[in-house]
Amino acid sequence: MVSTTPTKVSFKAQMLLAREDAIIQSVNRLLAEKGFEAMTVDEVAADVGIAKASLYKHFPSKEDLAAAAMASVMRRAQVFLNDLPPDASPIDKLRRVVAWTMGLKLAGEMPSLPSQNSSLRSALMGHKDYMDGLMDVSDRLGAWIEAAQKQGVLNPKLPSIAVLYTLYARACDPVLEFLKIGDLYNNDEIIALVLSTCFEGIEAR
Repeated sequence: MVSTTPTKVSFKAQMLLAREDAIIQSVNRLLAEKGFEAMTVDEVAADVGIAKASLYKHFPSKEDLAAAAMASVMRRAQVFLNDLPPDASPIDKLRRVVAWTMGLKLAGEMPSLPSQNSSLRSALMGHKDYMDGLMDVSDRLGAWIEAAQKQGVLNPKLPSIAVLYTLYARACDPVLEFLKIGDLYNNDEIIALVLSTCFEGIEAR
């Protein structure tokens, strides 16, 4: 049996990875606070404490910064999905995922990106880690949606893709911020309220 020795990562490589992590964390927070249009590369560099030229060595554009932040969110989503109880029902898994994404939004950890920006869209589409993560998460959510529809707990007349996009939209739902600004409910109560309107609707039963 041949034993393999783990490849040792150099100190320089470790420092570069640590810097990239710090940059992505900063970008994630600034995107959540200000949005893509208002965020600048200068303030990202200043927030991390590096020169803008050094930042560009890691990420060549503002769009690449946003794509890296979204890839990081997708990795977190994959970890969350992996940790869901395997015996939970499809609808329960969907509710937990939506609650988790809204929790990130309320905690200021969900990047806010414009839907109509061609350069940003191109950067996202060209980012392999992001696209791989998005496809994996979408496939798993899609399977749970279809299973819940077959079980009769989700409307089977709705296209599964429409349901998927509706659930994704909760990650950028302005209702969360409106309810938080009103200061009438805590985060858990806000999540429960929006979950109810999302899954049960607002029509009286």
